[in-house]
Amino acid sequence: MRKTSRTSTDREALVQALNLAMREATGLGVVYSQAVAQRLGVAPVDLECLDLVMLRGPVTAGALADATGLTTGAITGVIDRLERAGLACRERDAADRRKVMMRALPAATARGMRLYEPMGRAAMSGLADYDEAELARFLEFFSRMRDSAKTALLELRALPLDPPG
Repeated sequence: MRKTSRTSTDREALVQALNLAMREATGLGVVYSQAVAQRLGVAPVDLECLDLVMLRGPVTAGALADATGLTTGAITGVIDRLERAGLACRERDAADRRKVMMRALPAATARGMRLYEPMGRAAMSGLADYDEAELARFLEFFSRMRDSAKTALLELRALPLDPPG
């Protein structure tokens, strides 16, 4: 069945509105994370690295550099700051003593969870009226958006850097 131009225009308007809402929501997520980082006494990039470690479990500095696009030197600084803040530690890999792993400390998880509780409650409130089928569609959508974001990030990193100014 062919779509009428009216349907196409309606879809385009809906997609634009959805894109704007996603931009606003992710922007507020960034601002919220900055506020959490401030309360933990670390930089926002340090908090994002800590979150990756909490999601993946102990990781090497190299793996964290690959995941974030930061240099290994920058990651060393991140780990140093997270250790000073009492949020993470370095430990030797049990399987290969030459490897040093970064691990989030239990205190970091407890402190972070407490600071993210308002956001968690707000998200659960926002999802409360949706049924399981709708929630499954949201999961599919956000999984696709995550994969699309990874693809876009790889494309961006392949572009030459713009000169300052």
